[in-house]
Amino acid sequence: MILNQQEMIEEILKISEDIYSAIPLDIPPEWLNSDLSVAQLRVLLVLQAQGPSRMSSIASITGVTLPTATGVVDNLVRKELVVRENDPQDRRLVICKLSSKGQELINKLWMSGRFQMENLLDGLTPEELEKAREVARMLLENVTRKAAEAVEGGGK
Repeated sequence: MILNQQEMIEEILKISEDIYSAIPLDIPPEWLNSDLSVAQLRVLLVLQAQGPSRMSSIASITGVTLPTATGVVDNLVRKELVVRENDPQDRRLVICKLSSKGQELINKLWMSGRFQMENLLDGLTPEELEKAREVARMLLENVTRKAAEAVEGGGK
């Protein structure tokens, strides 16, 4: 049976879901003991992905109002996970960025995901690892190409 592109994508997504379901849930204790809300975690992830950002950008990306984003960031500042600084070009603008404590927390999340991937790869034969490496390279090339196209197309 020959599959078309959309059918192949659907099959890959289904296999990915099956893999995710088969992985034992291993949530680091610091995440279970964390008092972060989902909104706060989203802001931390935005700041990790976007780098230092204005409050209006944070609100826009997370899909909340400016006052809501301000409240979320206020709580993150109190928890010492985010710092506010004035924009050097325009002192009226406030830039938010991860503090070292916030960066450390996000790094722990990343390392948890990395550990899960390492467990998935452990036990594969050298030939299987070579195939996995080739797929990883193809995915990286695709995402890099798409990012370049988005920049060239004005972020569309």
